[in-house]
Amino acid sequence: MPVQDLTQLRSMVERTVAAVPIMDVHTHLFSPSFGEMLLWGFDELVCYHYLIAETMRAINMPYEQYWAMSRKEQADLIWQTLFIDNSPYSEACRGVLTVLDKLGLDVASRDVNSYREYFKNVTVEEYVDRVFAVANLESVVMTNDPFDPTERIVWQQEIASDPRFLTALRIDPLLIAWERSYEQLAGWGYGVDRNLTAETLSEVRRFLSDWIKKINPVYMAVSLSADFVFPDESVQAKLIAECVLPVAREFNIPFALMIGVKRQVNPGLRVAGDGIGKADIKAVEYLCAHYPHNKFLVTMLARENQHELAVTARKFRNLHIFGCWWFLNNPSLIEEMTRMRFELLGLGVTPQHSDARVLDQVIYKWSHSREIIGRVLADKYCDIARTGWQVTEAEVRRDVQKLFGGGFREFLQLELG
Repeated sequence: MPVQDLTQLRSMVERTVAAVPIMDVHTHLFSPSFGEMLLWGFDELVCYHYLIAETMRAINMPYEQYWAMSRKEQADLIWQTLFIDNSPYSEACRGVLTVLDKLGLDVASRDVNSYREYFKNVTVEEYVDRVFAVANLESVVMTNDPFDPTERIVWQQEIASDPRFLTALRIDPLLIAWERSYEQLAGWGYGVDRNLTAETLSEVRRFLSDWIKKINPVYMAVSLSADFVFPDESVQAKLIAECVLPVAREFNIPFALMIGVKRQVNPGLRVAGDGIGKADIKAVEYLCAHYPHNKFLVTMLARENQHELAVTARKFRNLHIFGCWWFLNNPSLIEEMTRMRFELLGLGVTPQHSDARVLDQVIYKWSHSREIIGRVLADKYCDIARTGWQVTEAEVRRDVQKLFGGGFREFLQLELG
C-alpha cells in the first residue's frame, strides 16, 4: 500500500489541533461572580509578574518605588521599558502582542491609549465570552483557596455558577503554614489545636470534606517546594497521609502536586520573586506505590525532572502528568517536553495547561501551545504513516480530544478499587 501523502496528513493534523476546544486543567482565573478577583484588560496583562521581573532587570529602580505606583503607572513603565526601549521577543512580551493581535487591535501602532479604550468598551461578561471564543476554550479549572478571606466571602454568598469555570480546592496554607492555618480553622469552629492529635486530624478531614461538598472541586492541589520529601516526620507529611489522601480517596478526586518552587528567592519582587529547584522524584514514586487507590496529578518545575517524571508515569496508572508549568512555559521547552512525553506515554498525558493569572493570557498561551503541539503531533503521525499505517481524520480528532481534556476527564473518573 502506498505511503499516505505526508503534506496532506500534516495539514489535517494541524487543522484538527486548531479546531478542538480545550479544557484548561489549571489556571488562576475566576468567573465574573468573583468580582475583582478576575484579572483582565491591558494593564493587568502587561503587569504580569514575568514582565515585572524582566523590567526590574532592565532599569535601576528600587523595588518599593515600583510597588508604590498605580497599576496604570506600572503598566506604562513596563510597556516603555520592554516594548519601546527594547524589542519584545521574550515569550511573556510576545504573549502580550499575540493577545492584542488576536483581539483585532493594531499591534503596529503601539498605541497604548487605543488598547485601553478597547477594554473600556466591553463588559467583563462580554469579554469572558470573547476570550473563550478566541482561545477556543471549553472550560477552565480555577484555583480556589478557602483560606483567602476575599474568596471565602464569595463562597459564603449565593454566586451565579458558570459551567465553564470548574473548581480546584487549593490547600497550600493547610500544608505549608500549619502554624497559622490551625488558628483559622479553630476560628471557623473546627476542633483543632497546634498538635496533630487524633481529634485535630479528624477535624481537618471534616474541613476538607466540607469544602469538597461546598465547591465540588475536580481535584485538591498544593504547590510544593523543591525540597519536598514524603514520607517523613513533618507536620506536612502527616497532614497529607492522615487527612488529604483519605479524603481524596473517599471522594475519588486526585491530589495534584506541583513540585519545585523556591519561594521568595528575591522578596523585593514580591509575587515575581519565586525561583526554581530540582526536586527528588522519590516522593512521587512513594505516593503512587504506597497509595495505589489514590489518584495523583503531578507537574514539576525543573526541566531536569521531566524525563524521570515521564518514566515514573509509565509505571503507575494512578499518576497523570500535566502541563509545562511556569518557567517551563517557553516554546523551546514545551516542544522538547511534549516530544519526550508523547514518545514515552503516547496519549497518556495532558501536554499543557495555561496557568493563566490574567484572563487574556489564555489567548496567547493556547495559541502558542497549539502551534507547538500540532507540529509535534504532525511529526509523530507522519512517522507512523511512513510504515504504511493509514491515519484517519476521525482518529486524529479522537486523539486530540484526549490530549486537550478528554484523557484528563477519563483520569478523573477512574476508579482504582
